[in-house]
Amino acid sequence: MKKIMIFGALALSGFAFAQAKKPVLEQEGNLVKATYYYDNGQIQQQGHFKDGKLEGNWVAFDEKGNKKSMGNYTNGEKTGKWFFWSDKTLSEVDYANSRVASVKSWKQDALAKN
Repeated sequence: MKKIMIFGALALSGFAFAQAKKPVLEQEGNLVKATYYYDNGQIQQQGHFKDGKLEGNWVAFDEKGNKKSMGNYTNGEKTGKWFFWSDKTLSEVDYANSRVASVKSWKQDALAKN
């Protein structure tokens, strides 16, 4: 079940990236900061490119401005810990060698008790 949920989250974040309008691009040293927007003006995704590849921290939001995912890219590949938020769960996905190494999920009820 966890794998299905993570696959769904990854597919949605990829779909959101593909549906984004033309980004606003800003040069920041040797990186290019890209900001994608929804039609309502809210930020959809924000992160950096280096040599045409995704690099560093990327954050995605829903149309209301709530954080949906956050993680890092190195040379265009997902690395380290990524976090995916949904209405009732938080999922932590660890990437190693561009593959999902482990998945942990918490329900909103468990998060509220801590």
